[in-house]
Amino acid sequence: MPGPVLVPILGDQLSRQIASIRGCAKDDTVILMMEVWDEATYVKHHKQKIALIFSAMRHFADELREAGWTVDYVKLDDKDNAGSFTGELARAVEDHAPRLIRVVEAGEWRVRQDMEQWPDKFPCDVEILRDDRFICPQPEFDDWAEGRTELRMEFFYREMRRKTGLLMDGDRPEGGEWNYDSENRKPPKEGLAAPERAKFEPDQITQQVIELVEDRFRDHFGSLEKFEWPVTREEAEDAADAFFAERIECFGPYQDAMVAGEDDLFHSMLSASLNLGLLDPLDLCHRAEQAYRDGKAPLNSVEGFIRQIIGWREYVRGIYFHEGPDYPRRNGLNHQRKLPWLYWGGETHMLCLSKAVEQTRDEAYAHHIQRLMITGNFALLAGIDPARVHEWYLSVYIDAYEWVEAPNTIGMSQFADGGIVGSKPYVSSGNYINKMSDYCGSCAYSVSVRTGETACPFNLLYWDFLIRHRDRFETNPRMSRIYGNWDRMDADKRRAIRADAAAFLRRMSDGTVV
Repeated sequence: MPGPVLVPILGDQLSRQIASIRGCAKDDTVILMMEVWDEATYVKHHKQKIALIFSAMRHFADELREAGWTVDYVKLDDKDNAGSFTGELARAVEDHAPRLIRVVEAGEWRVRQDMEQWPDKFPCDVEILRDDRFICPQPEFDDWAEGRTELRMEFFYREMRRKTGLLMDGDRPEGGEWNYDSENRKPPKEGLAAPERAKFEPDQITQQVIELVEDRFRDHFGSLEKFEWPVTREEAEDAADAFFAERIECFGPYQDAMVAGEDDLFHSMLSASLNLGLLDPLDLCHRAEQAYRDGKAPLNSVEGFIRQIIGWREYVRGIYFHEGPDYPRRNGLNHQRKLPWLYWGGETHMLCLSKAVEQTRDEAYAHHIQRLMITGNFALLAGIDPARVHEWYLSVYIDAYEWVEAPNTIGMSQFADGGIVGSKPYVSSGNYINKMSDYCGSCAYSVSVRTGETACPFNLLYWDFLIRHRDRFETNPRMSRIYGNWDRMDADKRRAIRADAAAFLRRMSDGTVV
């Protein structure tokens, strides 16, 4: 009698609609799920990220069993755990003698390249399926990119709007504009606060996983004292319900705002569930659109939310696989400085950085402007090696998988891809941080001071970065005016800024608290 179909499901494929399950018969299928050391440690992931993935996997396995599927589940601390996907698949092949391995393609080059070796390693057929949870298949993205001199997200996004019909009025965008970003940049007003996001008490399964992570990954970054993430589809849907009921109205205007003590403000906090497979991207977009149609949320908020999913999320995945496996190692500006200890919780007098890292340690989360304009902006200005920055982001954030994180870091944040993702580097002085946050008023440094020991380091490093890379950026039409401002500055002030910036970087590299 021929063996069953063996269906490996990876930790970010936790969907009952995953392509590898569709069409399979329950009495002829073994689903394989694996907690493996290699995946938990290829970078030193935040403790909460490991706990979330393992807990969500265990809950999903139970859900499948209750639905009548046979699940071969390998826990991390199982005695014979081989420690890798390929090793565990080999054990499962030996145990179940399948006639076919049926698996959905991996979301990272590293795993995908291992998976491509499976047909040569195992004595059965191997079928690798496209991950159709994404709206834009990779061949479609590659066709869109073919022959373009610039791969800008905005133009890709318009194609996705047309494809899905979301917020469309016939052939035109709803409201007459494709993008309402100009309405979504309100600075925080005094006392700005958002309804508390949905939080979930760890159940017995999650508690067991937390204990495992504390034991086996004690040297990893992060705290498990407050683990409140959804770990099941039901909980993720509850979190989505709360966002659409209480937060989406103000999401747009204040999505770039940063307020101490209001770490997530009006953000959805759904990205971790979405990237695990617990939520469906198109369903979320349709729910957002319905909120607009029902008069419960303004167009700028809804368009901004939808753009993050069918625009940015789909776009960065397309870029990641279009550019190839070397993309995370690109270093277009030749930045070589080591990542300073302050990114791992080392003391710093810069309040904005201190708050962003503290929040990241405690919650494995910071919203996109904290990542882009605080931690990312500082790393770029300071000339930190983008590979180290990439590894840090991949390690510390609960929603980080290389396909989504690398283009955000290497491309948008660090400009290390030479301008594929962004037309200019996302850099700013302290003025932007002061405008969009309430951090600066309580900081040891002064945002209004340009030189000297009390000057905001972002002010010093901003000009230093621009002058270091003048040959590269002076002719950029979006930046030429900035260089004119520098040239009109008093010569003594220019020298003082460069000298103070150099001194600051030396102190930071020497391990001095900055």
